[in-house]
Amino acid sequence: MPGKLQAIPLGGLGEFGMNCMAFRWADDIMVVDAGLMFPEAELLGVDIVVPDISYLIENRQKVRGIVLTHGHEDHIGGLPWILSELNVPVWGTEFTLAYVEDKLDEHGLLDDADLREIRAGESFRVGAFSIHPIRVTHSLVDCVALAIHTPLGIVIHTGDFKVDPTPTDNHLFDLHAFAEYGKQNVLALFQDSTNVERKGYTPSERAVRRKFDEVFAHTKRRLFISCFSSSIHRIKLAVELAQEHGRKVTFVGRSMNNSAEIAEDLGYLEIPDGLIINPGEMKNFPPEKVCVMISGTQGEPMSALSRAAVDNHKHAKIEKGDTVVLSSRIIPGNEKTIYRMVDHLFRRDAYVVYEDGTSPPVHVSGHASQEELKLVINLVKPRYFIPIHGEYRQLKLHAEMAAAMHGSVGKVMLIESGDVLEFDELGARKVARINVGRVCIDSGNRTDVVEDLIIKDRRHLSEDGIVLPIIAINKLTGNVETTPEIVTRGFNPGENGLLEGARRIVEDTLAFSSEEEKADYGVIKEKIRADLKRYISKQTQRRPLIMPVILEI
Repeated sequence: MPGKLQAIPLGGLGEFGMNCMAFRWADDIMVVDAGLMFPEAELLGVDIVVPDISYLIENRQKVRGIVLTHGHEDHIGGLPWILSELNVPVWGTEFTLAYVEDKLDEHGLLDDADLREIRAGESFRVGAFSIHPIRVTHSLVDCVALAIHTPLGIVIHTGDFKVDPTPTDNHLFDLHAFAEYGKQNVLALFQDSTNVERKGYTPSERAVRRKFDEVFAHTKRRLFISCFSSSIHRIKLAVELAQEHGRKVTFVGRSMNNSAEIAEDLGYLEIPDGLIINPGEMKNFPPEKVCVMISGTQGEPMSALSRAAVDNHKHAKIEKGDTVVLSSRIIPGNEKTIYRMVDHLFRRDAYVVYEDGTSPPVHVSGHASQEELKLVINLVKPRYFIPIHGEYRQLKLHAEMAAAMHGSVGKVMLIESGDVLEFDELGARKVARINVGRVCIDSGNRTDVVEDLIIKDRRHLSEDGIVLPIIAINKLTGNVETTPEIVTRGFNPGENGLLEGARRIVEDTLAFSSEEEKADYGVIKEKIRADLKRYISKQTQRRPLIMPVILEI
């Protein structure tokens, strides 16, 4: 009697980032990807957000490992958090694991980690699953889709991809493998939805070369290029053109340095001798002989480019006539910070080249547009089609697009993070929901989980401020020694004697409390807080955070 196969997205379906999906057969669970997302503005003071993995922790005996499709943060960034809870083997390609090693080393988890290298075309086993990685093209190198052979049939998870016919590293998208699977009655295709709103095809990575060439030819002074540090194709292109145009290259920013180092070690980047200079040596070369690869393309507050934009970087100085190229897409939510940074660059009288629909483009996406998505669906001809990776509108549009492809798709299933999709010999259906959500992490030490309560407090503080009533009580007699003092921050008491009134309220509360209550600081603090809260709320309709402070004398 065949069993049941379950697909359980723990993140990434209905949100941008945090991609993580579990597949379960009987007592074996394998996880595909373990991503993070960057927080929205309303999550005050939170650095990263990772998926809630309580489902995996409840089933820890059954989790056989995590398989990574590629090395972007929204696919590997949650690993330190997950591995600190569940130390299971992690499979990934050589380049992906190099990024993972860096990340785990930073968190002190590398020595205990069990990392296993995979290669496109070479199958391996994880519990009940046999997995065949298929090479795909994307904005990063060494990326794979996964053909997962289960006792019930083949499931294909595309990871992130676009179909690039002319990738810069000449590792072609393996259309042939997808076509071969199309002949084998694929049970389900899980496909990346990120760019489903774009018609046509995503241009090849090589389309950027013309624009870069133009920029190198026309730049009279220093040239600053900022791209995602993981865009190895883009870094490689800049290095090649810098050499052609007689410019020295320097890498500024930790992530940019790390990426270039890993790419060079693994042979994805060939840097001719003498081309690279240290950031400190920049000033020794004429401006027209320097090309700076700098991190911070999203305007992150402490990144190298943001600091350079306000003259706050030790080495990278942007001066009149310099050119700055922002070679990346604007991630939704980052518009304000990016345009603020662009404003600063304009104030320095720099030329700024950024994505504004110009042709040739300064950036191309790493995700498939509609025609490529259709191409893969037509090749695979799955019985079930499930859109993944995207906000709800993208999943919905993707589902509608696939449903219109009669003859290539059996049935379309639209699921979100937390839905349990079950397959058996009778078909597929949503059978349950599990507990999913997000865990907010503060990077003081990178593993501090920020509780919802704390975020609520931070929001509260940001809106209504804080009031500190300070009372001095004599420990021996229980007498209040001085008039209570009231300190406020982020809360405007106004001119009409609100603080006077508040002081009187505190005095009254103390006067009507027994010696016993005054000696129990917990009780007296709570009484003061409640009375003040009532008074301030009545007078101002605001609810600042009230924290009584008692000084023992």
